Amino acid sequence: MEIKSKRISQKITCAYLYTISKYGYPPKVENTTAHIREMASLGFSSIELEGIGHANIEYLYQNQKDIVQQVEELGLEVPVFCIVLPEMSAFDHEVRQKQLRYFEQGCEIAKALGAEGVLDNGPLPPYNYPSDMPIQRHYTGDQLYGLPLPENLEWETYWKGLATTYSDACDIADKYGLKYHLHPCEGSLVSNTDGFENFARIVDRKNLVFNLDTANQFFLKDNLALCSLRLANKISYIHISDNTGSQLGHLMPGSGDVHWDSFFQSLKKTGFSGRFGIDIGGAESNVGNLDKTYSETALWLEKQIEKHQLFQ
Repeated sequence: MEIKSKRISQKITCAYLYTISKYGYPPKVENTTAHIREMASLGFSSIELEGIGHANIEYLYQNQKDIVQQVEELGLEVPVFCIVLPEMSAFDHEVRQKQLRYFEQGCEIAKALGAEGVLDNGPLPPYNYPSDMPIQRHYTGDQLYGLPLPENLEWETYWKGLATTYSDACDIADKYGLKYHLHPCEGSLVSNTDGFENFARIVDRKNLVFNLDTANQFFLKDNLALCSLRLANKISYIHISDNTGSQLGHLMPGSGDVHWDSFFQSLKKTGFSGRFGIDIGGAESNVGNLDKTYSETALWLEKQIEKHQLFQ
């Protein structure tokens, strides 16, 4: 597989949604080195990788030397490693504690890859989930809102316990020199700016940061420009895709209704110095030529960076 000689700026990352869009959720973890080569072949010098559930995390942990070798041979950076563990917010304290062990394995993988941070969706509410419910990228309102709550749920007790779990996770990440990015999505307890600010106060860890996601937040009616201003010191990684506002989708910029100029202007005001992840696709988005879409979006992003004089 040929790697393009002209590389895309390291400030622009190929998010793992590229691989998910091509191969389904989750992609076969055994094919991770092939997935890495595919992202590099588009010209990216910075990519996301993801461990989806404890079985995938354990596979990557056991095979991390091969993964790291492939990344190094291709001259890539992996600034963010995603650790997907939806049971981190389980009602049962013992279940949450078990997830922390997998979380630490994920942090070890991230450290080996030279990552700056790890990332997961914001915590899910403590419903009684069906035992056969698969891990999903996003749990929609239709899937979640009819689920029952545990009969013995006492909110304040659960909320304090959840904060302790995430404080412990932040401390684990900090031990490896990592930030812990929380990703906003529908149904999460951290689905928007307000949710993150509220949760960050009780977790009370400096390395807990926010993964601004333009499509998800636009769909949930969160003002993107205000978010970037309010959380200026808590945002170092931004997922870029467009959305119409009427249904969840991760579209190429210009295909939806996000007001990009005001968004980039606000980033300029805050002195944003982090990275952008191109996060287009998914089964919900009906993107045609994925390779072309990612390549063209990277060029568009480079023009936006120049136009708004970011990173200067």
